[in-house]
Amino acid sequence: MAKPTLHCLLITIFFVITVISISSPFSFASQPFKSSRAPRFPKKFSHQTRSLQQQYRYDTRYFSQRLDHFSFADHPSFSQRYLINTEHWVGPNRFGPIFLYCGNEGDIEWFADNSGFVWELAPRFGAMVLFPEHRYYGESVPYGSQEEAYKNATTLSYLTAEQALADFAVLITDLKRNLSAEACPVVLFGGSYGGMLAAWMRLKYPHIAIGALASSAPILQFEDIVPKETFYNIVSNDFKRESTSCFIAIKESWGELLSVGLKENGLIELTKTFRLCRDLKKTEDLADWLDSAYSYLAMVDYPYPSEFMMPLPGYPIREVCKKVDSGPEGISILERIFQGISVYYNYTGKVDCFELDDDPHGLDGWNWQACTEMVMPMSSDRDASMYPPYDYNYSSFEEECWRDFKVIPRPQWITTQFGGHDIKSVLKLFGSNIIFSNGLLDPWSGGSVLQNVSETIVALVTEEGAHHIDLRPSTSEDPDWLKEQRATEIKLIEGWLSSYYQEKKATFNM
Repeated sequence: MAKPTLHCLLITIFFVITVISISSPFSFASQPFKSSRAPRFPKKFSHQTRSLQQQYRYDTRYFSQRLDHFSFADHPSFSQRYLINTEHWVGPNRFGPIFLYCGNEGDIEWFADNSGFVWELAPRFGAMVLFPEHRYYGESVPYGSQEEAYKNATTLSYLTAEQALADFAVLITDLKRNLSAEACPVVLFGGSYGGMLAAWMRLKYPHIAIGALASSAPILQFEDIVPKETFYNIVSNDFKRESTSCFIAIKESWGELLSVGLKENGLIELTKTFRLCRDLKKTEDLADWLDSAYSYLAMVDYPYPSEFMMPLPGYPIREVCKKVDSGPEGISILERIFQGISVYYNYTGKVDCFELDDDPHGLDGWNWQACTEMVMPMSSDRDASMYPPYDYNYSSFEEECWRDFKVIPRPQWITTQFGGHDIKSVLKLFGSNIIFSNGLLDPWSGGSVLQNVSETIVALVTEEGAHHIDLRPSTSEDPDWLKEQRATEIKLIEGWLSSYYQEKKATFNM
């Protein structure tokens, strides 16, 4: 079945609007405002520049990796960038641990700068710190350039989680061999997609890493393991808990957005209302821009000011809702929405106009991953969600991926590789030494492990926590619950290392 064009959908909806009584503007806003693909994990926008002052010290090195670890064909190699710090490492003679952060879908320096917990633990444990970059991201791009690497489905076919984990395994094995550190234990860290990789690597390569801290890792966000509406319901609840009127305003705004967009010169009006840098071509683009902001706000609803995604105040959703709720009398609902969304996109007040699309071609690495193996079905509930109701349509999703990449998704491949169904039983039988940490404000928490599985596979859940807040640098504004969470994580890691050292001692005494 061909996916109807947005224009046709909007015309259809326009006629519906004219013949029904709109008791709730939300009643007609549905499919046209929802993308088939899952929301992105937080990643730095390409038009933003990284801080010129490096927060942590490390050496930047490069390692020659095979393009395909699972074939003996003669493929070209590529240089994988990794960041390393041995300042506090006690060395191989004392079995100094190696803390390896599993690189995410972006520039590894950004993740290194935003994972202060790993750096803070290094002197305490006498650990080496290692941040390997994920293939196809940052500077770790095959085929000599991003243009060539992202050229088509053939060149992109080696961008998979399985290949990335093999990169990490080969790199750490070679590094330990060169340093005569084969007996040094490796502890994995990762947040978001990196947290998924950390958990999966512990399961796939237990001989390489003794444990993993998987923060905000939605390893269950696949197939039908969790309800499809979970993500958007959590985002909506985050706004509703701050202000019911704010929740209602956002819910009603989609209908108003659509209605204005259908008017003569409506797109021009929306361009002016939202101070866009370029004339709006279709209402859906603006809806996606708003959708992204709300989702990201829920992910980074930290209790203190941060610049992880954008410069934001503490509890930014609270500030957004204050703006939405406190507009002057007579101001339109869309103007109130603009005031609120500006907290996210322009908290510093330095932005004169807004670009809607950070990746105008839609061909970045994560879109490829989402169209191949990272298939995360999502929908929007009519009652509980502040988003337009939307039912996940796999056929439309498949068509979209074929149009963009000439590739057919494999929705069952991740669970075939790494599991997911009946996760508690499986992990209890075959897994150990994994911490799944989640904050319930984070919409990705709904796809993670939220209950203890065994004595060694532990779920740390905080009601006020957001997206992998435990991995972020410590601050003077950290609430007590966050300090307690990190203390528990440290105690568990100490236990892993202690058990490892005891085992090594017994082995050497034999």
